[in-house]
Amino acid sequence: MTREEKSQVIEELTAELANNTNIYLTDISGLNAGATSNLRRAAYKANVQMAVVKNTLLEKAMQASEKDFGDLATVLKGNTSVMYSETGNAPAKLIKNFRKKSEKPLLKGAFIEEAVYLGDDQLDMLVDIKSKEELIGEIVGLLQSPAKNVISALKSGGGTIAGIIKTLSEKEG
Repeated sequence: MTREEKSQVIEELTAELANNTNIYLTDISGLNAGATSNLRRAAYKANVQMAVVKNTLLEKAMQASEKDFGDLATVLKGNTSVMYSETGNAPAKLIKNFRKKSEKPLLKGAFIEEAVYLGDDQLDMLVDIKSKEELIGEIVGLLQSPAKNVISALKSGGGTIAGIIKTLSEKEG
């Protein structure tokens, strides 16, 4: 690979790092061609981009990036594959599901919404991370609950002020 080709790859990796807020580094070494193909197919279905990268080039792209990857570069040893996703937990779910049939991929580390996670032992925690949409949905649900109680009280109070006050006071008790 020429110096120009390496520079081009670093630029492309830097752009990918800039465009993605959820980045997983994995080890898929040892997977045969069929298993690798199955993993790529599963990644595509889960809307997860996957690419095998050279550690030195990825490290230079991380350094060139405006993001703070913390100690994530310390896991760049051996074979490394990068997974990008719009949903923070999608790659973690993909890895966990794929490992029902295989020992790999192993999670080396992840960068999720500016937080860094190191090691395969973080996988279960990453699976449980909620997306922004899920969190917003839960918050909206929590906010709607008191409003529903008030509307319910208004309806069951018979439409009179005394009835509404009585219904609300019974709900408090």
